[in-house]
Amino acid sequence: MAKKSVATLQSGSKRLTKAIKMVKKNGSDSYSFVETIISPDLANKWLDKQ
Repeated sequence: MAKKSVATLQSGSKRLTKAIKMVKKNGSDSYSFVETIISPDLANKWLDKQ
């Protein structure tokens, strides 16, 4: 089960996306959140990675 959230940020002439991914921790039943700010064309690729 993975939850995806994407927000679009604009700063000047650059468009950036803040992507948040919920990742299950190894060896336990808990989850953690990983977030990054990247280009919109790379967002789906980053979210699909394990």
